[in-house]
Amino acid sequence: MVDCCKTPKEEIDMNGRNTKILLIEDNPADVRLMQEILAEVNESSFDLECVDRLSTGLERLARGGIDVILLDLGLPDSYGLETFDKVHAQEPQIPIVIVTVLDDETFAISAVNKGAQDYLAKGDVDGKLLSRVIRYAIERHRLLGELSDLSLVDELTGLYNQRAFFTLAKEHLKLVSRTKRGIWLLFADFNGLKQINDTLGHNEGNQALIDTASVLKKAFRESDVVARIGGDEFVVLAIGAHKDSLEVLTTGLQKNLEMHNTAENRQYKLSLSVGASYYDPECPCSIDELIARADKSMYQQKRNKN
Repeated sequence: MVDCCKTPKEEIDMNGRNTKILLIEDNPADVRLMQEILAEVNESSFDLECVDRLSTGLERLARGGIDVILLDLGLPDSYGLETFDKVHAQEPQIPIVIVTVLDDETFAISAVNKGAQDYLAKGDVDGKLLSRVIRYAIERHRLLGELSDLSLVDELTGLYNQRAFFTLAKEHLKLVSRTKRGIWLLFADFNGLKQINDTLGHNEGNQALIDTASVLKKAFRESDVVARIGGDEFVVLAIGAHKDSLEVLTTGLQKNLEMHNTAENRQYKLSLSVGASYYDPECPCSIDELIARADKSMYQQKRNKN
């Protein structure tokens, strides 16, 4: 079994104790590297515990007291996404950061899409980076945990509302600025809501918005951020999407709209005008700028339809 160590106690956190980290890693060299890196970090204080089996890690987690998990996906008793799934299923309240070799980066990204807070490539880690990743992972996880406690859900559609969207978007921009993976922002405007309200009543208009929200949730991944930010305005953050993937995203959305319209026997069809803008971490911008560009693109599409 890999030896455990604890870093020197330097600063005490807000709860009067160091941040407790569980590293689940079977490679002794990688364990020593993490120990050395954390021991050198001066701006924060960490206690590191190490185990070399998933089964041992799950037993330790069950005893409580861990603030964040550093998880290798290739362990003697578990490999790949199954490793993450087992840890996340047992301890969904603890943020998980994947520690990966470059060959396993695809697994790491998939784990982030399924709920991991971040990932680190072995060999690229230093004290400053590791400290920042751990702090951000804990903060993002805390933020997500508070969503259900705050007024961040749109009551009509069940999507995130404007407040939730901006809160989450800012956190995701921080993440992609480090990982250098972009984001597509799609801004969608419902076509013809006023006519539905005027001719069929507001209850039918509300149902159209609820149906649109359902279509959007089906068209995008669970890890993407889908929100209603205005009366007939929706926005989607497609996390980690490649710059050349816009056509795939919009085609998938259109297919889901068509499937809904075919299945439902209503006096109207769901129709969206969609604009998009890409967040390039090499040329960062604010979320407001990103929305403004997508909004401009959306209105151009709306004019073309008319």
